[in-house]
Amino acid sequence: MDLATVDHLLTTTRVVRRRLDLSRPVEPEVLERCIEIALQAPTGSNAQGWHFVVVTDADKRAALADLYRRGFDLLADTYASGLPYPEGDLRARQFPRMYESAAHLRDHLQQVPVLIVPCIEGRFETAGVAIQASLYGSILPAVWSLMLALRARGIGSAWTTDHLFFESEAANILGIPESVTQVALLAVAYFTGQDFKPAQRLPARERTHWNGWGVHR
Repeated sequence: MDLATVDHLLTTTRVVRRRLDLSRPVEPEVLERCIEIALQAPTGSNAQGWHFVVVTDADKRAALADLYRRGFDLLADTYASGLPYPEGDLRARQFPRMYESAAHLRDHLQQVPVLIVPCIEGRFETAGVAIQASLYGSILPAVWSLMLALRARGIGSAWTTDHLFFESEAANILGIPESVTQVALLAVAYFTGQDFKPAQRLPARERTHWNGWGVHR
């Protein structure tokens, strides 16, 4: 296995918002192959309860984009009083640029050629912590695998969740059963430019605890 290629893929798979090519369609067979790869991800009890709703219909994309904008605006109201991170924090410095990028997607989501809604069979509202963890653990790794597979083929994606403020309305748009939970909405399109760089992150050492919380090596 070529570790340099693997490491590059893992460290440069970014949430792509500004560099999505809104004019170029994504081939259905490419999407299907990437989903096939995604379904090799772990699944609790081998339940394989995952589903991916691929949305290319313009009217449905527009309807989902409207829900996303409504959710985005709800979150924006919570940021009106200030940044969600303390002054001097790396994330505080990055937040304005991230917010501008998210606002760009808000304004153009309906133009993105493909929206994908990953789902898992079951509901979280009445499940205990262990069942919730199992359900999320059975779909989120598959979604990340999908993003990696897309990235390897020159296709960008943006993992969003703002439409979930109105999950039932999205379910009505897409005919998703009440017994199925939506976990995200991916904006998917070929990306422009050549490549992406690793992001600046908080030091891994500060987030790694050895044999107990707060114990660093």
